[in-house]
Amino acid sequence: MTDEPRWVLPHGTAGAGGWDLAVTDAHPGWHHTSLHTARLSGHDTRTLAADDFEHVVVPLAGAVHLTAETDGGQVHRITLDGRPDVFAGPTDVAYVPAGTRITLRAAGDAGARVALAGALAPGSTGRAVHHLPAAGVPVERRGAGAASREVRNFGTPAVLDAESVIACEVVTPAGNWSSWPPHKHDTERPGEETALEEIYYFETLATDPRCTDPVGYQRVYASRPDRPVDVLAEVRTGDVVLVPHGWHGPSAAAPDAHLYYLNVMAGPGPERAWLICDDPAHAWVRETWPDQPFDSRLPLTRRAVPGPHPDPAPTTEETE
Repeated sequence: MTDEPRWVLPHGTAGAGGWDLAVTDAHPGWHHTSLHTARLSGHDTRTLAADDFEHVVVPLAGAVHLTAETDGGQVHRITLDGRPDVFAGPTDVAYVPAGTRITLRAAGDAGARVALAGALAPGSTGRAVHHLPAAGVPVERRGAGAASREVRNFGTPAVLDAESVIACEVVTPAGNWSSWPPHKHDTERPGEETALEEIYYFETLATDPRCTDPVGYQRVYASRPDRPVDVLAEVRTGDVVLVPHGWHGPSAAAPDAHLYYLNVMAGPGPERAWLICDDPAHAWVRETWPDQPFDSRLPLTRRAVPGPHPDPAPTTEETE
């Protein structure tokens, strides 16, 4: 069985309301997470109406002005410095609770690209809008050898105070595998596993100018016969793979292109925790990592977007 048309959203196929990408609970079989992306230039703005979703605002490229109008009447204005591109390093982010109207515009002449990572969290109304500087984002070296990757944990429970949303970024050097060994988080088992939907948003970066079609690959497969899913997707910049349940991995970078993905997770359980279970067929891989060197290419320093970029704007926040 192949569910690709349902769970794989190629770039340009899932936009709505001025957003390049709009994954919401209106998608069949999707309930707890959302993701919006937009390209902003000049005086363009994008607005997300107040609803029951909390959000993390993640600049993908360039600097972004955020205006957040809470249901209590407060107006927060934050300038996110951003970065040249997702391969340049971590970015600062902003947390916005449910019940808040969000408006975004570019903070530089070169424009910006931005993502809103969301999760159903009606109880978050009243939480504080807050800004996490890039310097406060923990960067984790995960795996080893050909499974080496860099994880930027700006939206994990230990870092971000939120009700439901869990978010992070992963950078995988060309030829390496991430999300390996394959794992799942689709069953509530206190202290062992949490049930979480997951969104994978991808970008790729060619390592050589002769590579004109940088791609990566994502695998998702069933952990139980009564919940089928079977995805093997070729992914490029702007593509999305949804993981409703089941084992997922690898996220494989082709030998001629680095791979980036933004993960957004949330679920129905009472605990905001990212607890996983490895596929027993491949769990032994973790035992080999202490004997392998970590990939010396990380952190990556190349840029994904050629040409000039806006100078970082001063980070400011105003509350009315």
